[in-house]
Amino acid sequence: MKNILKSFGKQILFWLLFFTLTRIIFLIYYSKYLAGIDFISIAAVFWHGLKLDLSTVFYIVSIPFILLTIQSFVHRKWMNKVMLIYTAVIIFVYSIIVTAELGIFDEWHTKLSVKALRYVSHPSEVFNSAATSTFFFLLAILFFLFFAGLFSYVKWFRQKITQSARNIYFSLCFLIITPVLIGIGIRGGIGQVPITQSDAYYSKHNFLNLVAVNSGWNILQSITQNYSSLNKNPFIFYKPEESAAIVKEILRVPKDTTVEVLKIKKPNIVLIIFEGWSADLIESLGGTAGITPCFHKLEKGGILFNHIYGNGTRSEQGMSNIFGGFPCHPLSIITRQPDKFIKLPSLTRTLNSNGYHSLFLFGGDLEYGNMKGYMYYNNFYKILDEQNFKSSIPRGKLGIHDEYAYHEFLNELNNQKAPFFSAMFTVSTHAPYDIPNYKENIKWPTLEKEYVNAAHYADSCLGAFIDQASKQPWFANTLFIMVSDHGHSSYKPWDYRTKEYHHIPMLFYGDVLKDSLKGTVCERFGSQVDIAATLLHQLGITSEKFKWSKDLFNPYNHNYTYYSDEVGLGWVCPDGDFIYDHNLNTVIDNKIPPAKKDSIVKAGKSYLQEVYKEFWND
Repeated sequence: MKNILKSFGKQILFWLLFFTLTRIIFLIYYSKYLAGIDFISIAAVFWHGLKLDLSTVFYIVSIPFILLTIQSFVHRKWMNKVMLIYTAVIIFVYSIIVTAELGIFDEWHTKLSVKALRYVSHPSEVFNSAATSTFFFLLAILFFLFFAGLFSYVKWFRQKITQSARNIYFSLCFLIITPVLIGIGIRGGIGQVPITQSDAYYSKHNFLNLVAVNSGWNILQSITQNYSSLNKNPFIFYKPEESAAIVKEILRVPKDTTVEVLKIKKPNIVLIIFEGWSADLIESLGGTAGITPCFHKLEKGGILFNHIYGNGTRSEQGMSNIFGGFPCHPLSIITRQPDKFIKLPSLTRTLNSNGYHSLFLFGGDLEYGNMKGYMYYNNFYKILDEQNFKSSIPRGKLGIHDEYAYHEFLNELNNQKAPFFSAMFTVSTHAPYDIPNYKENIKWPTLEKEYVNAAHYADSCLGAFIDQASKQPWFANTLFIMVSDHGHSSYKPWDYRTKEYHHIPMLFYGDVLKDSLKGTVCERFGSQVDIAATLLHQLGITSEKFKWSKDLFNPYNHNYTYYSDEVGLGWVCPDGDFIYDHNLNTVIDNKIPPAKKDSIVKAGKSYLQEVYKEFWND
């Protein structure tokens, strides 16, 4: 009977040590995020992560408990092999989870979630988003974790159960007491509140908090939460009639008017969607001078929006924001669900019905994030991605480099029938930043050095494109809209939940703008969701279908913006801003007057409640 207890105890000890190994690897791999953090705070990761580790261990040992219980009554040698196979499978699965997190963390700054699993399930997307050397290094880490874990288990922790005298009393006690202990362990104790991610949070450095959260426990929790959200709205904070009334007031247009910024009513429209441009790349938005000098020059001929925030965190979310005018929310992505996105309004379809000829060009693969399906729903007259261009055109792992994509885009524009609505989505500021003839044009610290230099290259491509476009006959009648699809981590180490992380550039540019407005700044708060209403009102077209979109040139609209990330929402308005973490059920506010805090927080949470309700109901 001692072998039974010894085997069970060794299982628990093995997994705790294995989790420690994975944390050490994570800390070493992302040691750049540890700069300026004292050793004691870093070491505390292991202590504060222990509670979730134990909960995860008790999930894992539930199966070994069943096998050991059977063996305490009836010995069967083959059960020892079943135990080994089961352990090997779990080691492998957990190694995959950890390695996947290593791969995505630099880009997403989050733990692996159900949403992220949709990307991991497509290995080509993961491979193309990383440099080749990085991919094989991660593959090496995967195999190291698996074989080191399996070797250690077999060498020091595997306990074979051999034939021994049976003790019916021991077997019954083991059968009765152990499940209770497992249940308490999974729950995190006997307290009133079950264990949550917040039990691992301890530091002002969010990186350490994320490392402390057990990867296996986190993904299991994400799957559980996502499954439950299929049956009900998980973001119910207030009575339905109360949140509906609050959001109705937020969306209400007190005076249906706008500031007319165009010289003509039906210009050509060229939409340039930058991959992952952060406001930190833009000098006029608080960034360091010299990163994007061409964009800075274009500002003099346009209207710069200085309070625009990426509504989501992924490219396909940016597409549904821009073309569907629909806000993002945690848990799922609408472009991956055709039964949902076909119910969205469409900016492209609206313009098509008003005489525009539409085009969408992307230098990469539109299969990512199901963008191709979504673009086809939008009914673009012509859709092009890297598959449609000659193989001789230079490209990187993720697609055609910006300078060549702009060249193809210009050729297409020259053949477009006016008036046209043509959109291009860039590639070069997405990892692995394998831009042609790469050199460090900007001397930069290690943090995001490749990203900053890729942005400098992408900016030069933009400048060259506008220069060539200005020589074309259609240029004088064209409005250019330039906007990022989402925010990005930059050389400024913002927490990914903050407004600064989500802050992005947006510029209206072109000869069609009234001269008096060129070089000016629009101070209104907004996101890509607001492009639809803002543009349509300038064209004299109703935006009634785009209920979530507001006209940024209407000074009477409520001045706010909302954004979403993996775990909650952000809300920004002139009175301040706050972030809400749904997993931790916490609100962190910034500069909101105490007298206004409750109403502003209620507005933001009601907004998420109503957005998800519409998504869930449709």
